[in-house]
Amino acid sequence: MAQIITMPRLSDTMTEGVVATWLKKVGDTIKTGDILAEIETDKATMEFESFHDGVLLHIGIQEGQSAPVDSLLAVIGKSGEDISALLASGTATATKEVAETKPAASSEVAIPANVKVITMPRLSDTMTTGTVATWLKKVGDTVKEGDILAEIETDKATMEFESFNAGTLLYIGIQEGDSAPVDTVLAILGPAGTDVSEIAANYKVGAVADSETSEAKVEEKTISQAETANNTQQSTNTTDRIFASPLAKKIAQDKGINLAQVKGSGENGRIVKNDIENFIPSAASPSAAVSEATATVAAVKPFVPAGEVFKEEITNSQMRKTIARRLSESKFTAPHYYLTIELDMDNAIASRNMINGLPETKVSFNDMVIKASAMALKKHPQVNSQWREDAMVINHHVNIGVAVAVEDGLMVPVLKFTDQMSLTQIGANVKDLAGKAKAKKIQPAEMEGSTFTISNLGMFGIQSFTSIINQPNSAILSVGAIIEKPVVKNGQIVVGNTMVVTLACDHRTVDGATGAQFLQTFKAFMENPVTMLA
Repeated sequence: MAQIITMPRLSDTMTEGVVATWLKKVGDTIKTGDILAEIETDKATMEFESFHDGVLLHIGIQEGQSAPVDSLLAVIGKSGEDISALLASGTATATKEVAETKPAASSEVAIPANVKVITMPRLSDTMTTGTVATWLKKVGDTVKEGDILAEIETDKATMEFESFNAGTLLYIGIQEGDSAPVDTVLAILGPAGTDVSEIAANYKVGAVADSETSEAKVEEKTISQAETANNTQQSTNTTDRIFASPLAKKIAQDKGINLAQVKGSGENGRIVKNDIENFIPSAASPSAAVSEATATVAAVKPFVPAGEVFKEEITNSQMRKTIARRLSESKFTAPHYYLTIELDMDNAIASRNMINGLPETKVSFNDMVIKASAMALKKHPQVNSQWREDAMVINHHVNIGVAVAVEDGLMVPVLKFTDQMSLTQIGANVKDLAGKAKAKKIQPAEMEGSTFTISNLGMFGIQSFTSIINQPNSAILSVGAIIEKPVVKNGQIVVGNTMVVTLACDHRTVDGATGAQFLQTFKAFMENPVTMLA
């Protein structure tokens, strides 16, 4: 039987999504795990995979179009299967077969229509369990649609989880600090005084109310899908439609900006976040003309200070909140200390020039730093460690995270098994991952599993700096710029090239002598690059 695939909810704040690219076309054979499309949410562009086998029979949302969560995205079924009735009614597999497959309905408990069971949400594509960091509501509180119920820690970040229902909070199923699998009962909402003890004890994912309620929900979904299809068609036929990402729309609404006045810099003139944040009202407006005339008159009068206090409040993004929380935890829980060493870069410069003189070869100084770090970590695995309360974990594999500045903050893509890569392989992988990070197309798996981190601000002219350890790593290397200056060689003052690096260490795992020995080995590799090619 054909399966309806609906627009997934890929982030906790996502209300609509945009199909950036279809990777399959009608008639293609689909297997479980195949990537169907790239979908742009309010946070990033993410790959959306199929959880069904079959043939792609219908595409409901075209490339570049946006649609609310749960709108008809596609239909997968058997080749040649007639889905005309399905498209008309939207009732194939009435329990809403979507990307997230859920168990069949439970007959053990009946849920009244006015009671809503809220389960542990799947807030990231790799999330299997979640931890309740903080409850912002308590049993007995009135909850409105849109209220933040709790802060939930996923495998990537701590995210605010809002309610999509209104009522009284009758039951909390997962206490603060406790973890539970996705779809575990998180909370129950309903009319004040309702006894939900039986529901809490017997509820299983997929439990529904009586059949009449279920049919009503199916009918409501059918109507919603039909309206969505009509609205999508109308939007497509409207020439004055404004194309904007969901995040851009939200920021514009918060700032009171009319999207019709904003020029989009995205694909096909699509308005993106940067366009809203950099928007300046047109100077050609009548009010601007009056201001210009006033300024001309003022120019011939004595200057009278007439400044005004101006400040801007920008709501913290989830990425910024996560960065703040994790770095604060690292700084205040891990006893940091810092070791600084200066490197003679003359040989490194000469070696790089020689390597880059080869056809189709491009190596950066940062690639050399990564390679030298990986080789030094193999000789000093204590630096490649992690602290746990019950044990110290010594990693004998080397996965180096490379800090990359992106529009909203900082990401750390990870080079897996870095010590096994050549300089050119390191360069190619860093370029690829950094590009994905800046384009918001990097996958969560590509940012996981680091054992050591490198932060390089040398390209910005920073001579030396210290970094906060990227936990659970035990160390992070801060790399400064190459500076040409007078140095002493063989008793003579000559012009040389030097670079300062600083190693931040967690004193719980890395003692001073251990960190110093690592830097000595690192220095030897950097000052004699030929040793890294052996």
